[in-house]
This record gives sequence, structure tokens and C-alpha cells, in this order.
Amino acid sequence: MEDKNKENNTNETMEWIRSIIIAIAVAIFIKTFIFNSTYVLGNSMYPTLYEKDRLFSIKVPLYFKGPSRGDVVVLKAPDSNKKDYIKRVIGVAGDTVEIIDGKVYLNGELLKEDYIEENSYTLVYDKDTWLVPEGEVFVLGDNRGEGASKDSRYFGCVSIDSIKGITGFRYFPINKRFGKIK
Repeated sequence: MEDKNKENNTNETMEWIRSIIIAIAVAIFIKTFIFNSTYVLGNSMYPTLYEKDRLFSIKVPLYFKGPSRGDVVVLKAPDSNKKDYIKRVIGVAGDTVEIIDGKVYLNGELLKEDYIEENSYTLVYDKDTWLVPEGEVFVLGDNRGEGASKDSRYFGCVSIDSIKGITGFRYFPINKRFGKIK
């Protein structure tokens, strides 16, 4: 009888270990290939995002079509191996982005940007026109104040391969800003 109890305990322990290993494998798979959680540091995406907001970023669309104009994306910082940036996609491959008198133009047309503060002035640094190459995107922070955002005005177009996910949902704080990101 004692041997049977010992055998049952061993089987139960093995089942627990197997379940834990499967759960860890599923979690790693989900985090690697499906979605991730992101924490906002800084104010480069104000007024859309605030410091300490927590977001979900989804990876699945990147496997099929890449980001679209207007998407808010998480990308590996082109100027630092230890950071990620959150920016808005303004231009995709083949687009021409121009900044003239503080306004953003996409393919010769004034870009309607209802996500930035009214009367925002988009500064230029050393360049005011970009042609977005194949496999890259042009990104800007929603906060266009001087020095508020390191984006494509600073480091140029970014590779689609550097994009880690497309954000679309703020899950913290749970207040009037909770939910879908515009």
C-alpha cells in the first residue's frame, strides 16, 4: 500500500512539473510571437499617452502586412540598444513626408493630425523632407514641442524589422483614458 501511495505521489508531482513547463512554454510563446506589455516613460506621445501608462502591443499584424499610417508602434530605439520608443507611423514605403512651416505634409497633402495638441508646431532639425524607402517607416511622437520626442526627424526612417509591436489598448491606469488608443 505504501508503494502505491509513493507511486501516486510521484505521478502527481510529475503532472505538476509537466503542467508548469507547458504553462511557461505557452507564456514565452505568447510574449514572443503574439503580444507584449509596454510601459510609457516620458512625454513624447503626449497628449495621446501619458507617462506611466501601460499598453498592450500586438505583434501578429507585423507578420502579415506591417504597420499602417497612424498606428502607434513600439520600436527598438535606433540610438540605444537598451531602450524602446513608442511613436506614431506617419509615412510608409514610397511616401514623401515634408515638414513646412511647422505642419506635416504627406505626399504633398497637409496631414490631418487630430491626435496632437491644437496649434502644435512641428520643428525640423537638419532636414525637412524624407522619402520613405521600402521596408521602412517614418515615425513621429505626438508631442511636437522642442526636444520632446526623438523620432524620424532626429534619426531618419526606421526599419520595419525594428518594430516590436503595434499598440492599440491602454490597460492602466483604469480611468477615463482606459481602452482603445486613437
